[in-house]
Amino acid sequence: MTQQEGSPGPRIVDLEAMAAGPLGPPPGIGLAAPAAAGLAARPARTWSRFRHHMPLAALLIQRLALSVLLLLAVSVVIFLGIEALPGDFAQTYLGQSATPQAVANIRQELGLDQPAVSRYFEWLGGVVQGDFGNSWASGSSVANQIGLRLGNTLFLAFWAALISVPLAVSLGMLAVHFRNRWPDRLINVVSLGAISLPEFFVGYILILFFAVQGGWVTFPSTVYAGMSFGQRLEAIVLPCATLVLVVLAHMMRMTRAAILNVMSSPYVETAELKGLDTLRIIARHAAPNAVAPIITVVALNLAYLVVGVVVVEVVFVYPGMGQYMVDAVTVRDLPVVQACGLIFAAVYILLNMSADILAILANPRLRHPR
Repeated sequence: MTQQEGSPGPRIVDLEAMAAGPLGPPPGIGLAAPAAAGLAARPARTWSRFRHHMPLAALLIQRLALSVLLLLAVSVVIFLGIEALPGDFAQTYLGQSATPQAVANIRQELGLDQPAVSRYFEWLGGVVQGDFGNSWASGSSVANQIGLRLGNTLFLAFWAALISVPLAVSLGMLAVHFRNRWPDRLINVVSLGAISLPEFFVGYILILFFAVQGGWVTFPSTVYAGMSFGQRLEAIVLPCATLVLVVLAHMMRMTRAAILNVMSSPYVETAELKGLDTLRIIARHAAPNAVAPIITVVALNLAYLVVGVVVVEVVFVYPGMGQYMVDAVTVRDLPVVQACGLIFAAVYILLNMSADILAILANPRLRHPR
């Protein structure tokens, strides 16, 4: 049928208008998708406004979240690495003459018959609550043993840092003051020699001259409950000196390089033209503006004093975290190895995050980004 001239055209029916009725659309019709998109975008807009109004706090929160994720990834790597080790603790613990039934009983008692995924989440849940489990070798609480050993390691690292950090910064500033002269060259040669020598070699040399031939200090460097503060200090003389010699050179050279980089700035040249003393220029004008890279290298070396102290503790038979971890590795005491590895990683990540935060606080351009 043809449409007559003047007759109205075909009606276009608005289904949404019909469904809406006189009072508007009913809930859930035509608005579900926009509402869901708005709810999904709300956290992003909130975070964007927060970053705009408080950039420093947002940057710190990002660093903290990244550190937590990194620590979680490290826990996975530690667990998988230990799982990939050859051999079986139950067989090692019972000996080669053990029957298969006895080995199976030990594996069931320790939970080694469970899947690796369930064992990881069970271990991670305990770690979150501060429970690292019990040692397979001794049956004692790993958390209690770590509390004692970590205290000894931190005691050693604290005194090594207290000596090495001010000494390294002072020598770096002194090398800048006498740059291209014999004190600067002497400091560079000695620091290069110290960097080239491994810590176990430095430790054995100190033992030979100061403990064996001289008899001036005690060896081995054993500390235990009931020792006085002075006795503990006397016991850590050699391991502390070894750590100082190992980390001093690196911090000193980085301090020298950072200050020399600032010395070419226009405001330093202006201070020199005014006739100010060179040492005063370094201390008052150059060093404060070179503090960010100095903080970074100091934090890395402080992390080494805690994490990389394993070799020094073994050489001097010092009852710290490193010695505890090595003893656990020899008997395949996996809960102890996992706990020590995770704590070492946490300390390293924490110190690096602290270095990032302090570097941001020390740099006005990072504190007030445009």
